[in-house]
Amino acid sequence: MTKVQITNIVPLKNPKFITPVRINYIQSQKEKSWEAVKSHNSVAILLYHEEQDAFLLVKQLRITTLLNKDETDGYTYELCAGIVDKDISLKQIAKEEILEECGYDVPLENIQRVTSYYTSVGFSGAKQTMYYAKIDESMKKNEGGGIDDEEIELYFLPTSKAKEFMFDENYKKTPGLMMAFYWFFDKNSS
Repeated sequence: MTKVQITNIVPLKNPKFITPVRINYIQSQKEKSWEAVKSHNSVAILLYHEEQDAFLLVKQLRITTLLNKDETDGYTYELCAGIVDKDISLKQIAKEEILEECGYDVPLENIQRVTSYYTSVGFSGAKQTMYYAKIDESMKKNEGGGIDDEEIELYFLPTSKAKEFMFDENYKKTPGLMMAFYWFFDKNSS
């Protein structure tokens, strides 16, 4: 992955994916306001590669992680995911994201809905729906990597190392990823 450096930060004009807003509201008979960002809902998919006994994660640049001056290179480990910006089923969006980001063509009937939850509730509150799918090499159609200039790297994490990975802060990861691992291990604990 390439090293990234922020050169400047400027106000957003004509945003493509988000809209900064101020929400004015009344709570307990008192006028209040909150700065927020209106954003798309999303889907995220935990992919389990049966032949490798490993999770397939994506590693990609999340430039926003550099805003708070954390000691990070800006790259995060995540579930395969995408925004809900089409008028098709969430499961179909999940299927398309798996192919686009990871290169696997998973039949719709093999994609299982797990749950949904809200992300970034302090400023956005977008809803993410989590799915689970088993993959194998017979489903492999291309190298993945995303579209345009996403530069997504695929990362196979053996399930035997996933619990250690969850708490290793050297790997920058999302709460949705950790939630998915907890779900997987709970589901398979019997």
